[in-house]
Amino acid sequence: MEEDQFIPFSLPSIGQQEIDEVVSTLQSGWLTTGPKTAQFEIEFKNYVQAPHALAVNSATSALHLALAALGIGPGDEVITTPMTFCATVNTILHVGATPVLADVGEDGNIDPKMIAARLTDQTRAIIPVHLGGLPCDMDAIWRLARERELYVIEDAAHAIGAQCGGYPIGFGNSASGYKSDAVCFSFYATKNLTTGEGGMVVCHNDEFYDRMKLLCLHGISKDAWNRYSNHGNWHYDVAACGFKYNLSDIQSAIGIHQLRRIEEFTERRASIARRYNEAFRGIPELELPPDDSNCRHAWHLYATRLNLDRLSVDRDEFVRKLRAKNVGTSVHFIPLTLHSYFTPFANLPRNHCPKAAQLYLRLVSLPLYPAMTDEQVDYVIQSVMEVIASARRVETSMVSTPF
Repeated sequence: MEEDQFIPFSLPSIGQQEIDEVVSTLQSGWLTTGPKTAQFEIEFKNYVQAPHALAVNSATSALHLALAALGIGPGDEVITTPMTFCATVNTILHVGATPVLADVGEDGNIDPKMIAARLTDQTRAIIPVHLGGLPCDMDAIWRLARERELYVIEDAAHAIGAQCGGYPIGFGNSASGYKSDAVCFSFYATKNLTTGEGGMVVCHNDEFYDRMKLLCLHGISKDAWNRYSNHGNWHYDVAACGFKYNLSDIQSAIGIHQLRRIEEFTERRASIARRYNEAFRGIPELELPPDDSNCRHAWHLYATRLNLDRLSVDRDEFVRKLRAKNVGTSVHFIPLTLHSYFTPFANLPRNHCPKAAQLYLRLVSLPLYPAMTDEQVDYVIQSVMEVIASARRVETSMVSTPF
């Protein structure tokens, strides 16, 4: 490839089938939540093997909807990780609850031992985040939640395509019977499955699903699709103070075909991750992203870790050097404790998360998406190697001094 050709950090894979489905939807005259959304929900719940799936306009909406439907609010505490996008904590604040941060383990995911250390009598729920598509230790989290009668809402924004114990995220554990109360997925433009903007929340409880469905569209007892498809019945009732979180048929038209390609996407991501691992394994300046042989990583991110004591540059300079070589990167994530808005609660001793703060300084997410060509993957590897070579710290004890 040409060296002046920029390789973006992420790029969606939109095919002709998605385009044709959107055109068909536009021609149908039904643009908002309707038959395409209903189809998308059915195919999605079948994919994750959950009895209920509700399409929404973002994973943020899915998280907020789940918290609200569970009745979590003022006086309640919700434990989550500092290594996540701000939406995870924003939704806790939106329902009036108090976010509590538990530090991460070596894999970057929330540490169940730190969750246990943060529990109080006010704790009502736990929101684990599957960082980069690597599943959390859900068995440990589920056991803890069951002992304390806590809700579990999985932030699976990165985790479509991930599996544990042979089952997809969203299913639970068939051996133990453990299941989360809700699992929330993102279909943002950079995600493994995209609808541009969008999300899905899946659950296993009929009553909880009905409550979320009611709140999803203004608290109206019958949504627009049911009203107008049921012989033009115009009557509806506002039964709760709800939200405007529904997903449109235009977006669902894209999602239907993205979902049908998710296994193909996941395998391509895994193959790129393997090539990166093969190239970078044994390089002392880098640590490979963590993996778990008991799970299938979704590889939403390839977040390598710099061994800064072996480099003469910090992470930000490393990123700049790659950008100068036309390689796009990102960092996942800036810990919540470092954002100015969250300073008041981040400064509380119980919310200190030193492991997350230390890990953040070393993280660099490399380009990883199905549309990447092998040539582009090779160029990223070459560029990383060149930056390392130019920034490798020389140990003074190894440099001979001429007499």
